[in-house]
Amino acid sequence: MAADNPVTMTDEERDAFLDNGGTGILSLAAGDAPPHSVPVSYGYDAPTTTFYFRLAVGVERSKGELDDRAATFVTYDETDAGWQSVVANGRLEDVEREGIETETLEGLEHVDMPMVDIFERPLREVDFEFYRLVPNELTGRTES
Repeated sequence: MAADNPVTMTDEERDAFLDNGGTGILSLAAGDAPPHSVPVSYGYDAPTTTFYFRLAVGVERSKGELDDRAATFVTYDETDAGWQSVVANGRLEDVEREGIETETLEGLEHVDMPMVDIFERPLREVDFEFYRLVPNELTGRTES
């Protein structure tokens, strides 16, 4: 833990907690409306502090446009050390955006994104796209 604040995780503790993937909640800005929040699985690349998401897309999805959308991602769990959480704020980026394809491929080599089936139809019928979040703010907290 950080010496000046016993509930703040060090970068090493945060990266160990995030490991290379898991689940959490992604909240997307929605103007004056409440944020659109959905449970998601994620991959995490510690060397670049980048989160990767495989998000369901399509006309029937209520998330709206995703590229360059303000987002907050939260993951938490009860560990042997007590409750821990990480909050990441930034903007979603379509991984096929020109200029980030190579770094995305390198980052995806380090992640393990769980496949979670929460859809009302077979996964093979759901359209997915990959997005990443390079946080402009990343905080980790642990139970003291």
